[in-house]
Amino acid sequence: MDVAFIDDDDILRAANVQSLLLAGLDVVAYPSATAALDALDAGFAGVVVSDIRMPRVDGLELFRRLKRMDPDLPVILITGHGDIAMAVDAMREGAYDFVAKPYAVERLIGSIRHALEKRRLVLENRALRRAAEAASDDLPLLGVTPVMERLRQTLHQVADADVDVLVEGETGSGKDVVANALHRWSHRAARPFVAVNCGALPETVIESELFGHEPGAFTGAQRKRIGRFEYAHGGTLFLDEIEAMSPGLQVKLLRVLEAREITPLGTNEVRRVDVRLVAATKIDLLQLAKQGAFREDLYYRLHVVSVRVPPLRERADDIPLLFGHFLTRAAKRFRREPPALDAGVRRHLASHDWPGNVRELAHYAERVALGLVAHAPPAPAAVHAQSLPERVEAYEAGLIREALSASRGDVRLAIEALGLPRKTFYDKLRRYGIDQNQYRTAG
Repeated sequence: MDVAFIDDDDILRAANVQSLLLAGLDVVAYPSATAALDALDAGFAGVVVSDIRMPRVDGLELFRRLKRMDPDLPVILITGHGDIAMAVDAMREGAYDFVAKPYAVERLIGSIRHALEKRRLVLENRALRRAAEAASDDLPLLGVTPVMERLRQTLHQVADADVDVLVEGETGSGKDVVANALHRWSHRAARPFVAVNCGALPETVIESELFGHEPGAFTGAQRKRIGRFEYAHGGTLFLDEIEAMSPGLQVKLLRVLEAREITPLGTNEVRRVDVRLVAATKIDLLQLAKQGAFREDLYYRLHVVSVRVPPLRERADDIPLLFGHFLTRAAKRFRREPPALDAGVRRHLASHDWPGNVRELAHYAERVALGLVAHAPPAPAAVHAQSLPERVEAYEAGLIREALSASRGDVRLAIEALGLPRKTFYDKLRRYGIDQNQYRTAG
């Protein structure tokens, strides 16, 4: 519902409702303030329009009661000539607008449309905050889209199996989070999780880092060093950017994976290691292997189980949930309140391609929290790319998805947040092809 219209005059009420309906607004009319108060709650997603002069409970008292229920609910008051001073006082108290009689219906419709936009912003911000509060740093791989549900399910299935895993995904997509989840959800969780970025270590250092060395093994090796494989004994070793590993080191890694034994530099001593290896790559390793740039036998040794982390552009419905989580976390770190989201931020979240994936989104949330983001207004062509009904439907579907995301698929909470009757809610799910089951967080 877009508008709750309250007027005790049957003729004026019917005429205004007809005008609003012809303007494409969804209107429900009430003959008294009491009837409206019985029907409306803090989750009402629309705008209240009320005449001031009514018996028993007048429009001003209605406004004050609605304000106590929800301070952000827009209330537009219709006034007679003698009521303008009262309406101005009400606006000082927080009423959205007043329209003096007689008025052109376009004046009322314009005010309603602006108020609706404000109301949508408020409800979206509330949904994001609820989503952020529901999210936790202990819940990895946030998301309610089917691809993320499948990814979490796969990780739960293989986490406790002593099998090496290859994680594939673009830069910033969360491969390290996947590796950490595999460790935390496994029986190895009490043992070390050791991460090595193969692309960040020089060729002369990485072998010692992985396998360790004895004093005097090479120039500058004055002390014994326990390698990462040995340090991760009983736990998980995460090798990020495995594609950067040199051919010579690939041979040694293959031997370690097959025998589960290491030989530190400077000694002939063979040491057994009990390690679960998780390797990550941002490049197609099979293609590299076919080109001779990566050992094919090592690829197949790593590829016993492989999981793909989808880029953010393939799970756009997760962006509000993730952004809300990152924004709250950033605001807490910077010791400030999470800011309300303006139209530019919402437009950027919806339209940006996010080549840096989740990492880019997290950094963007930090800039928003610091107030360092400014967006240009949309190009005129973008505004008219769809017809008004198409834009309204797309927006409505987005709000429904956000409410389901925030409630983690709890239909009752989503209905309350949207202020919709249950039948209307389910009708809209069918209309927009939304499956509420996809929003139930696996865990």
